Amino acid sequence: MSVNSPTIPVIAIDGPSASGKGSVAESVAKHLGFHYLDSGALYRIVALAAKNNDIVWSDAAALGAMVPPLTIAFKSGEVLLDEQNVSKAIRSPAMSNGASQVAVHPEVRAALLSLQHSFRQAPGLVADGRDMASVVFTDAQLKIFLTANVEERANRRFKQLTQQSIDADFDKILHDLKERDARDCSRSSAPLLQTKEAVFLDTDNRNIAQAVAFVLKEYEVSLQKHNNQQ
Repeated sequence: MSVNSPTIPVIAIDGPSASGKGSVAESVAKHLGFHYLDSGALYRIVALAAKNNDIVWSDAAALGAMVPPLTIAFKSGEVLLDEQNVSKAIRSPAMSNGASQVAVHPEVRAALLSLQHSFRQAPGLVADGRDMASVVFTDAQLKIFLTANVEERANRRFKQLTQQSIDADFDKILHDLKERDARDCSRSSAPLLQTKEAVFLDTDNRNIAQAVAFVLKEYEVSLQKHNNQQ
């Protein structure tokens, strides 16, 4: 069976940075026994690889050419770039900012598309990002748009970084998130948006467990609708 077979279900979860979609998506994947794709990590990896190769984040052509030879893998909770563990390095505020800057380039997005498609393997996939529903997996069985207000997201990112012993400044995080939201929503290539099929999930007043339960319930509903159409 092809990894891109439409018979392999996909749950696509899109939303702005630090909205909690990664934690929710990973938990949903574990609950269902599905594979998990953190597409945001891919852009962080590109930003880090560019930095390591002295390529500026505004050089679209050089970035697009740099991506195909990279060896990227997710193993046992670790993110590997050319067999090196970069899990902590890509989570820094600098790489978060860099990810948003390299993601605006169509050359980078095109270079990563086939890699993202390769994660679609049986029994299913939960993918989170900015354009999982609108571009990468347009035939996803369930599409979720997960968000929270920017102050709440800044607070979550601040706590996440401090828990990882990474220096963090709340005001700078808030400023960077606002800038990133503007870039993500206004870029010409695959902007962040809620597709008409996507179910809206506001996590301002929901913890991770509650958000996971919401997605799992919506997935059950989608399965029932799918079975009724057969």
